[in-house]
Amino acid sequence: MEHSSASVTSLVIVILAAFITPIILHRFRLKTIPVVVAEIIVGLLIGKSGLDVVEEGMWLETLSTLGFIFLMFLSGLEIDFSAFVGGKKRDKEKLPSGKTAPNTLAVAGSMFLFILTLSLGLSYIFDLAGLIDNVFLMTLIISTISLGVVVPTLKDAQMLKSNIGQIVLLVTVIADLSTMILLAVFVSLYGEGHGSMWLLLILFAAGILIYFVGKHFQNRSFVETMSQGTIQIDTRAVFAIIMVLVGISETVGAENILGAFLAGVVVALLSPNREMVERLDSFGYGFLIPIFFVMVGVGIDIPSLFQDPKILVLMPLLFLALVVAKMLPALIMKRWYSWREVFATGSILTAKLSLVIAAATIGEKMGVISPEVSGALILVSVLSCLVAPVVFKKLYQNEEEVEYQQTVAFIGSNRMTLPVVRELDPKLYETHLYHTKVDKIDDKISSSCFEINEVESYDTEQLAEYGVFDVDLLVASTGDEKLNADIAMYAKEHGVARVISRSESPDLDQQLKAHGIEVFSVFLSSKALLKALIVAPSVVNILTNQESQLYQINMNNSEYDGMYLRNFPFTGDVIMVRIFRGKDSIVPHGDTELLLGDRLVVTGSTEYVDELRMDLEFCDWC
Repeated sequence: MEHSSASVTSLVIVILAAFITPIILHRFRLKTIPVVVAEIIVGLLIGKSGLDVVEEGMWLETLSTLGFIFLMFLSGLEIDFSAFVGGKKRDKEKLPSGKTAPNTLAVAGSMFLFILTLSLGLSYIFDLAGLIDNVFLMTLIISTISLGVVVPTLKDAQMLKSNIGQIVLLVTVIADLSTMILLAVFVSLYGEGHGSMWLLLILFAAGILIYFVGKHFQNRSFVETMSQGTIQIDTRAVFAIIMVLVGISETVGAENILGAFLAGVVVALLSPNREMVERLDSFGYGFLIPIFFVMVGVGIDIPSLFQDPKILVLMPLLFLALVVAKMLPALIMKRWYSWREVFATGSILTAKLSLVIAAATIGEKMGVISPEVSGALILVSVLSCLVAPVVFKKLYQNEEEVEYQQTVAFIGSNRMTLPVVRELDPKLYETHLYHTKVDKIDDKISSSCFEINEVESYDTEQLAEYGVFDVDLLVASTGDEKLNADIAMYAKEHGVARVISRSESPDLDQQLKAHGIEVFSVFLSSKALLKALIVAPSVVNILTNQESQLYQINMNNSEYDGMYLRNFPFTGDVIMVRIFRGKDSIVPHGDTELLLGDRLVVTGSTEYVDELRMDLEFCDWC
């Protein structure tokens, strides 16, 4: 009874640790640390290496195993197989250097073969030095790459859809697939079912059969009906696929994670809807998977690692091997990309986590490696996940984004300007707030949340000395509309391309517009918004909803100049609402031509809007 009570107490501690970890990351803005890595670190603190308050009982062992299985399933589900046929689409793409972009699949395949060869060679060196006992397992550990770290990092850098981003993604996907298959082969060769490798064919045959059965029933009307309410037949089917393939995997002598990974691949090939994928992600990363990663940290005994001289030598040499095995193959890309981009690519490819943990766990269970070596391998993989994204972000710089970043000056820091500054994309807009020292800022905490430049006064000559007018766009929004008008007129006379002024007076409004100054009025804006909310609430929803707001994209790419919209190749989730051409406002239709200099107003999901912006704004000749 006491043992059961201690087991439940440990479960509560682990779940609380998993709950608190992302809150701490958010509170201290530790965005460069992946959540799963932070969970392992927290596990180290409460486990054998720290407070040692967790007892590994039946509850934690079961939930941790389920978390591991679900992690492998989601790893298979993350693979986008359309990437394998996307290489030809970008073959004729022009890079900023003026060179023709390479075939992504060919380059990625070549890089992975190079990585695998180097990993094998480095593993033999470790074996000859007496640091490891199994070359096969070490080759898998060195060659693998963490899809769970690479994909979010590429998304943050907005390079997932670019040619170089596709190469990195493909290398990672190929490495994940190959490592998982080779890990199954390793288990068959060195496990208890030695010589039963041919039984793996049964597992893959079952996966293929399930795929075709799923494809046959996927679009049936009764399936769609039963996917609603309390039945959720699609989710039940996913868990059935996982358990069936995991069961077959165990039966044929392979590890259960291979069955889980194969289940993820099968579901990914069936192209599940986004809502179901989000439900699965929510369940996995919200409950089971954090328990697994915290328990990984709990099980590592760092003090014992430092008592073994061989482990102390192995860890730095292994980290060096990870860097060498990825940096040298990345040199293949030097033919098309700069040194900075090449080293950035090599750095992010060194990140590894879940599959290393899988290989280390399996190796330890099979007796191929010791618990100390297993812990060392996991620690090195955690270190790679901490270092790789940081180095990548330091090295990789999207020069096209920097070139098109607009500088905006806001004169007056108040409840009107501060929320706008916060919502502007920092990758597209470099904002500067100016406020006088004698005036009080509306929000008491604004000074701590925003970087506000204090000026002696709003005198135009003094503002000029501060370089306020050396911007692309200036917004004059103090509480004095006459002062706003004077600043706006001065800015326009001194060459600021766009000037926006706040004014509540109709006479002053007309005077400003006559000088090419854009005007906004709090009173008129509120009145127009209220009227629109009464007459056309759906339009207001588009304007205010963050997921379906309006965006402006400038057409700078000569490749699409003169192209009819019906022939436009972009097929993402984006709708063109209006085209502004000079002083003309055009309602777009199939026979509308795109011309250089057009300003497109679009709505759609952020990811596809960013992709369209990359295609139209960041051209090779700009």
